[in-house]
Amino acid sequence: MSGGEQGAARPQVPLLHDPRFRGILAQALTALVVISLIWAAVDNAATNMRARGIPTNFDFWDRTSGFDVNQTLIAYSAISTYGQAFWVGLLNTLLVAGIGIVFATLLGFLLGVMRLSANWAARSFAAIYVETLRNVPLLLQLLFWYNAILTPLPAPRASLGMPSVTLTWPDAPSFALALAAAGGAFFAARFARSRAEDDARELLASVGAALGWIVALVALLFGASVFIGAPGGGVLHWGGPAGVYLNNRGLLLPDPRFGPGFEWVMAALALGVALSLAFGIWARRRQALSGAQSPLALVSLALILGLPLLAFFAAGGPVTLEYPVLRGFNFQGGVRVLPEFVALLLGLSLYTAAFIAEEVRAGVQSVARGQTEAAHALGLRAAPTLRLVVLPQAMRVILPPLTSQYLNLTKNSSLAVFIGYPDLVQVFMGTVLNQTGAAVQVIAVTMAVYLTISLATSGLMALYARRTAWAER
Repeated sequence: MSGGEQGAARPQVPLLHDPRFRGILAQALTALVVISLIWAAVDNAATNMRARGIPTNFDFWDRTSGFDVNQTLIAYSAISTYGQAFWVGLLNTLLVAGIGIVFATLLGFLLGVMRLSANWAARSFAAIYVETLRNVPLLLQLLFWYNAILTPLPAPRASLGMPSVTLTWPDAPSFALALAAAGGAFFAARFARSRAEDDARELLASVGAALGWIVALVALLFGASVFIGAPGGGVLHWGGPAGVYLNNRGLLLPDPRFGPGFEWVMAALALGVALSLAFGIWARRRQALSGAQSPLALVSLALILGLPLLAFFAAGGPVTLEYPVLRGFNFQGGVRVLPEFVALLLGLSLYTAAFIAEEVRAGVQSVARGQTEAAHALGLRAAPTLRLVVLPQAMRVILPPLTSQYLNLTKNSSLAVFIGYPDLVQVFMGTVLNQTGAAVQVIAVTMAVYLTISLATSGLMALYARRTAWAER
């Protein structure tokens, strides 16, 4: 054998001195120790539970629950099983978390942009909102909405009824007042933008612009009679009762009943959504190639709303409404939105929106100012610059903390137990645990559910981040 071949031969290393083998051995021993500890804990808990007569299995899952739940998205009664009660609580949690995430995101992004607005009134309102709500404990806000706002509402016999609304053209005095107020607000806003910051004239002009837009909107909707003695009718005209009532037992709405032919309406809605998605993909590719923008919002709105409306009228209006009717001491029929649900939704959405607003503000400020200046130099106005240039780059900073806020909102929904909303914690970890005594099983299932929801939310947000990631040099 040549000297070169001898030099190329790999030296023999003892197995215990091999770093790779020692790493695998250490991991295997660690895993064995962890599994042994978990097994010992589980065996010890099972032994103690059997000694005290506590159930150690899931036989309770198919037993009759014997209690009612005041809000259910699936069929449920007192003769249903504990397993069905679990699904009722889980769906109620997902409902309030899903709607709360949508509302908190929309409001949070709006407030975050308002905090950076050049308008003094908008900037100050957003700052006061954020600094107030995020420094008040969420539980205190939930109790405020439930006990101070919703509970004092009148009883069912004295319910607040919403009248029906018809749309008409505004009369001449209302239209003239709205036009004059809008014109004054427009010129006041232009004057405010031309002033230096912290100038007293900027403050007065900003307040005047905000008041002008409010007067114009109120005059256009409700008429000039709101401000002046002369009669004036706006766009909205009130008629008889509309079948919507508000009392201390909830908000009562008409219940839609779907008849034959409604499946064509749903098919038209699905077709409209598919066509709007296809148009959005085509519009983005066209913009990437040529820079030309397409009316994506208008086309999507026309497809998603227009096609179902055409199918609705073509099918002869296959939807009827069942109105709530006062019988005795309560209303019968219709759809009832619980005050507990409204209080929980308001508290979660408004509280989380304050944190999202700060994350949006930080994300927008992380984008180099030269990006905005370059967009303005190309002729883009403020709104397209924010939508097309600033926000897409800011999302890289916004998404990670935004995911955390979504998780916080979902977990904070467990505070519903303090105001009586039947979520997963109240129904399953409260009533079911107390009746069955299966504390370990119930708590383990509840922990697994929240872990699954958190992992699913994080995975969806990570997928969205990868799909919208910007290529960097």
